[in-house]
Amino acid sequence: MLSLRTFVRSVPRNASRFSSLSSRSVRRPAQIQTAWRQAAIPRAAAAFSTSRPRYDVTQELAAKLNSEIMIERDNQDDSYRGNIKEYLDNSDFQLEDLPGQEEVVLRRTLGDEKIKVTFSIADFNNVDPEADESEDPALFDEDDESMEGQSGGGNTKGAVNQGRTSGGNFKVAPEDDIAPADREALADDEDNQQPSFPARVNVTVEREGKGAMAIEAVAQDGEMTIDNVYFFPSADLADAKTAEKDWARRGLYTGPPFGQLDEDLQVLLERYLDERGVNTSMALFIPDYIDMKEQKEYLRWLNNVKSFVE
Repeated sequence: MLSLRTFVRSVPRNASRFSSLSSRSVRRPAQIQTAWRQAAIPRAAAAFSTSRPRYDVTQELAAKLNSEIMIERDNQDDSYRGNIKEYLDNSDFQLEDLPGQEEVVLRRTLGDEKIKVTFSIADFNNVDPEADESEDPALFDEDDESMEGQSGGGNTKGAVNQGRTSGGNFKVAPEDDIAPADREALADDEDNQQPSFPARVNVTVEREGKGAMAIEAVAQDGEMTIDNVYFFPSADLADAKTAEKDWARRGLYTGPPFGQLDEDLQVLLERYLDERGVNTSMALFIPDYIDMKEQKEYLRWLNNVKSFVE
């Protein structure tokens, strides 16, 4: 959905640019010389403006905006709405979403804890759809070369989901033997599945009189990956909304990078978030909701600009 929408929005502009480039003709030397001679002859200034009337440009702009609105409505994807509704109906979080705002908030209370989860649709617009294409194909070539020369097991026709044996070959279990037709269908399904974009998530857990923990994470493909865990002695420092509070928190030691923590401690912190609802369900919900909200806000922006210029 992400790459399709980006493609649809960019095609009209790219097409017009390419058409304008193709319409330009290359001048031959004789034509250049003739044009130079004509430019050397003084001409009388035009007594009137040859620019197009302002109202024509305004009407053309309004028509283009209307065309963009129709394209966006035709390409609107409603498949996410069922998943979003199901999550909100079964979740303990309350959604706060103001029209025209990029940030979305989820709130809940668990005992004496106030939990706040924030994410933004700005992550949708910062995605590079060609990022995955920049991977070095040599990595895959090395894997292919390492498989050459092996007999049986890994190189056996029809081997799927192999397990390595002590002898260096791959042992194929009976249940892993998949028919070629089913294997092709499975490969097609995997090719058609597009990975979701990474969505930054900020989680704040407050306890009155005990300060707050702030967790920076990334939700993508049903996984919530923690980047950093901070501790603040005061809740207002965890969610600094003024320049003074932001300045005050800069000098605090809030903890080491998450990756430098003991592995068991990392696992326990992940379980800590999971028990508070920051889990796989939320990791699936957030990119879907960002996708849907970005579509709404873009349509709202198009309609606002159209109403302004009409």
